[in-house]
Amino acid sequence: MADNDESDIIEHHVEEEMEKKGARSHAASSSSFLESVTPSDREGHSGTQSSHRLLAYSDALISIIATVMILPVSHTKVEDNEELRESVQLLLTTKIAVYLMTFLIVTVAWAAHIRLFQVIVRIDDSLALLNLACMMLITFLPYTFSLMATFPENVLGILLFCGCVMVTGAIQSVIVLYAFSRPFLLNEQIQISENQTFYKHHILKVIMRVPLMCFFASVFSAIFLQLSYVLLAIVIFLPYISQSLKWCRNKAIGQVEETPDSMLFYTYLPNEPLSKDRVEAFSDGVYAIVATLLILDICEDNVPDPAAVQRQFGGSLIEALRGYGPEYLAYFGSFVTVGLLWFVHHSLFLHVTKTTRFMGLLNTFSLAFVGGLPLAYQLTHEFPNNSRNELEAIQISCVIIFFAGIFQLAIWVVALYNEQETLHPYVRYGGREHVFMLAKLALYPCVALGTFFLTCILSKFSAPIFHLMEITVPFAFFVLRLLVRVGLALLRLIFCPDRPDPRSIVEEEDDETRVPFNSLVT
Repeated sequence: MADNDESDIIEHHVEEEMEKKGARSHAASSSSFLESVTPSDREGHSGTQSSHRLLAYSDALISIIATVMILPVSHTKVEDNEELRESVQLLLTTKIAVYLMTFLIVTVAWAAHIRLFQVIVRIDDSLALLNLACMMLITFLPYTFSLMATFPENVLGILLFCGCVMVTGAIQSVIVLYAFSRPFLLNEQIQISENQTFYKHHILKVIMRVPLMCFFASVFSAIFLQLSYVLLAIVIFLPYISQSLKWCRNKAIGQVEETPDSMLFYTYLPNEPLSKDRVEAFSDGVYAIVATLLILDICEDNVPDPAAVQRQFGGSLIEALRGYGPEYLAYFGSFVTVGLLWFVHHSLFLHVTKTTRFMGLLNTFSLAFVGGLPLAYQLTHEFPNNSRNELEAIQISCVIIFFAGIFQLAIWVVALYNEQETLHPYVRYGGREHVFMLAKLALYPCVALGTFFLTCILSKFSAPIFHLMEITVPFAFFVLRLLVRVGLALLRLIFCPDRPDPRSIVEEEDDETRVPFNSLVT
């Protein structure tokens, strides 16, 4: 039966490759059509190139900027005689809020970048330079958020942030105007459309929504500063707020008829499709950066001084490194956790055919907690054994891992809600791969939650329990498929004892279709 499942997966991937080949041939025919339009178009088309490398660079840059904001949080020092709970409330709360808000705002800008370059599929030198200007302003946003967190009563930070967003919106508007002046840079569906002017106005209107909100926030900062922060928070959830307002309007005055073309691009709705490749690239960048940040503290804090080694340990480096054993154990456990969360994310998106804005938002929340794992690593080995601070640090780590996993599970639930559009057929309701995927996604939330409550009961053994969880979870992934098969077999035996085994049905079909050798020869 497993062979049949694997053959189904291979067949679906073969179908995807055939579709990609068909799309490439279709694109080649359309490019030949475009080359035959005018000489000026031919010259412009020959001076352009695919946007793949520009998008890969942009995704890498934005993922780094979104993730490194955890460093000021993880490098906050807490003294041994200081209560961790008070430190989290007083010292870390502001920095954690800045990290989460920065991560969300930067990913909102990244989602807007995705939608813009779903319209523009080819670039030239001018578009590449304009995109670099956008990236420069986006990478400056974390600094403006740091100013806002450090000086919350000063309007300069919020003015700098709003200014960066407004200038970014202006540059994106220039990109749209420039691309529509050279239609061969646009998506093929827009090129053959007779409503290019409508597309241009529609995209410009959507692009300017966030800069307009930031303009009002900058105006209100001089009058009522708290309202400015509320407007900035609305920016993150603006698509869902606009969708709710649209639903209320339709209920109040009736359904408003829309132009069919308005639903193809830049709809600004939660179910609007995003580029699956770019979602995967951005997520891989975050996981890779988080896994790399874990080793920085090892290289910085766990290399002994040569003079101290000579004076205290008689020149024996092994003796000097023996005291860093808990730090090494915490590092390897944290790396395994990051790696397995990436493995689950990879398995999830292997079965997803299309991602939506809402799935992207849930993925952003999951990645934000994954970015907090360096903080968890820093806390789990920083305090004395069997202290209250150690217990609370381990519980904070369990909470971070739980939310990183539960948002991945939420992505799966949302994908199942629209399974006809978002999932491959072999992982929909009722399939064995569906059950196996659900078990994968539920493993880390269940283990993290169980570890949290177990450390509450056995507080003296909190560190061994946590490290045992990190070590045993990889082995759980190895035996997970076997456990799922055994569980399904038991359920089938209990609830459907008279149902024939699917494997025997397949074997009978093979026997019926098998042709004797003599008959084949004759």
